[in-house]
Amino acid sequence: MSAVEIGLWSFPVLLLIIFLRAPIGLAMLLCGIGGMWLVTGSPNIVLAKLKTETYSTFSSYSLSIVPIFLLMGHLAGIGGMSRALFKAAEAFLGHYRGGTAMAAVGACAGFGSICGSSLATAATMAQVALPELRRAGYAGGLSTATLAAGGTLGILIPPSVILVVYATLTEQNIAKLFLAAFIPGILAALGYVLVIALYVRLYPESAGRQPRMAFPERWRALAAVWPVMLVFVAVVGGIYTGVFTPTEGASVGALGTGIIAFVSGELTWAKFWQAIMATAVGTAMIFFIVLGAAFFNAFLALTQVPQLISTFVIEQGYGPWLVLTIILLLYLVLGCVMDSLSMILLTVPIFFPMMTSLDFGMSQEHMAIWFGILVLIVVEVGLITPPVGLNLFVINAMDRNTPIRETYQAVMFFVGTDIVRVAILAAFPSITLFLLT
Repeated sequence: MSAVEIGLWSFPVLLLIIFLRAPIGLAMLLCGIGGMWLVTGSPNIVLAKLKTETYSTFSSYSLSIVPIFLLMGHLAGIGGMSRALFKAAEAFLGHYRGGTAMAAVGACAGFGSICGSSLATAATMAQVALPELRRAGYAGGLSTATLAAGGTLGILIPPSVILVVYATLTEQNIAKLFLAAFIPGILAALGYVLVIALYVRLYPESAGRQPRMAFPERWRALAAVWPVMLVFVAVVGGIYTGVFTPTEGASVGALGTGIIAFVSGELTWAKFWQAIMATAVGTAMIFFIVLGAAFFNAFLALTQVPQLISTFVIEQGYGPWLVLTIILLLYLVLGCVMDSLSMILLTVPIFFPMMTSLDFGMSQEHMAIWFGILVLIVVEVGLITPPVGLNLFVINAMDRNTPIRETYQAVMFFVGTDIVRVAILAAFPSITLFLLT
């Protein structure tokens, strides 16, 4: 069997191992090690690669930002920032039809600006918003679907862990990717609000209303979110203006959220230790997937399968827009069975060289940033697409009274608006690149 044939057979073998419920990181690591052994015929090469690849992967300065952003998100949750964001949004929107659900989306967007993780955003906001949504008379399906969709804003609105990984893989500027994600993130939040407004008119019994809050109470609720604004401006503003690097910005944000949580009286030694442990567990999970993907992609590079696929596509004479459409559709399909980080790590080394060889009428840097945002959005759709949308399972695990079938039915409205947004951003790259020009 040739190296190319081994490389092609590795994909069905990888999917089989995943379907057997092996962790995705372990599946990619086994396929990478096994495939490399078959291609080279030498276990010594594999062992040497295991030594060097592990060190080079985990010593990456770019990836050091991941645990810091995770810690910042955990400390923000402990400090009550998620609760303050929801209460402020509810104060201004709660009396409208569907307003409490809209407030949950707004709070998810705000929390996403200091978290960077979709699952963390969804889980944290669910703890705050689910009881309020139940109290306001919202149907279980709408409540869980809203929080699952709102949680995806955690990886779209800067800072974003997934964007950091994409930037590392494609050697792009993290700050520019964060800046390019800002407008698509705002459009996502507005799209979800419009979906809720439509849903509660189609199904009036699915949502109740809160009494209108007096203006003095609204302003007090709004004033309570100043710590979030302070951290966001310090981190994102500092990165954009070049005051410090993304890693330094993440450190400033983690320190700031920790101080705010301590001053608020919410941060105890026990909670701080819990935040450290949760960060360690999350980082270990992400880094293990990164390591598995590094081995699998090194094996694929050895077989030259990505280069052959890229050459094959170019020789077919397909237009760049057709290739882009096919790639995005593949991401939608993969999103139904894989988590976002695994998709990025597995596919970007294959698809990105293909995209760089096509002419979209823009510079290579702008194309890489635009493609990265499109990929991020489609990956985000996968987080809420049945049957394996991870956000759906996280939220339903926190609301056992709502059958997941009801969540599936309601979340398809949010998936619809995501697909429309992808089409708009693909057709008009200037929307994504506006802040970079």
